[in-house]
Amino acid sequence: MRLSINQSAAVQWKNGGGTTHELGQRVEAGELIWRLSLANIEKDGPFSIFPGLCRIHTIVAGQGLCLSGDGNTLLAKPFQPVSFDGALKLDAQLADGPCRAFNVIFDPKRVQATAQLHTTGTMTVDVGEHALFVLAGEVDLGSVGRFSKFQGLVLNGPATGEISDGGVVLHICFAQT
Repeated sequence: MRLSINQSAAVQWKNGGGTTHELGQRVEAGELIWRLSLANIEKDGPFSIFPGLCRIHTIVAGQGLCLSGDGNTLLAKPFQPVSFDGALKLDAQLADGPCRAFNVIFDPKRVQATAQLHTTGTMTVDVGEHALFVLAGEVDLGSVGRFSKFQGLVLNGPATGEISDGGVVLHICFAQT
């Protein structure tokens, strides 16, 4: 499955605080396993809640934000994935103007997700289900394809690629529970 911001229309949030590009999802028997999206966060306000699901939130542009509520405070800083329970009632306060975030929402009863960043050089992906999303530069995965900023793919198997100078690739690993 290829992922691209250019293949998804921006959907306005109900609270008017931003927009989301849904990039891809896996659904089985009508139930969400995981969803990947890229959000533009334009103003302070409540975060959407997803009871029964978990989230990984990675700021990919802008200075980030502070998420607070339910006795929790989470700092979402650029290029530092933050994992949290999707049921938390959180309010977002932008650090210094609008930002953009890559989001992974997943059902922890069916899959576990982890996120890490790869930079310039060779990257290798092991066997299993993975999502790769380019945040800067390019990644060349040989016969699988070449991907540039805000493009990527979901794959079920090993891959090796070269990340361009100054490149950053977000790697999401999904493991069955």
